[in-house]
Amino acid sequence: MNQEKLIEMVRQATRDVFGTMLGIELTDEEAYVQESAPGPSEGVMALVGLAGRWAGSGTFSCSAESARLIAGQLLMQPYESIDDEVLDAIGEVTNMVLGNVKTALEEELGPMGLSIPTVIYGRNFTTRSVAKSNWTVVPFLCQGQRVEVHLCLAPSKEAGGLTRLAKDQLSAVLSILD
Repeated sequence: MNQEKLIEMVRQATRDVFGTMLGIELTDEEAYVQESAPGPSEGVMALVGLAGRWAGSGTFSCSAESARLIAGQLLMQPYESIDDEVLDAIGEVTNMVLGNVKTALEEELGPMGLSIPTVIYGRNFTTRSVAKSNWTVVPFLCQGQRVEVHLCLAPSKEAGGLTRLAKDQLSAVLSILD
């Protein structure tokens, strides 16, 4: 997977969701690669897993102020604090953005699955990934606040053939046919 193509997929998916679903225009900032998992010291972060012949993780992160703005635009009401509705909205936006990225990736990498988002909120938190892969970081300015989409992908251990889940499903179907 070409790094520039991956960055453009993330930018396009993020701009589409923010423009269509939120009515917010984003400004691109310079994308980069980092060796460790993303981890703002405070704010809101949503994580999803990707699985298929290529596997990894994706995150969406922003400040609490941005999370309230995004939720307000999505749900058409103001939010003065971070509550369950704001966290759910960030999970939905993450699902839409990274779901669109997954769809674009599938054209290059084959079918992929996307997990349900996990949303984290607070101060002084970090994330850590057991995988030792590089993360592509694609930042944007959203009404003066920075939002970021991070993506880490690598060939899965079973990249040459069917994934374990696909093998199990195939075995189940074959046992029914016997």
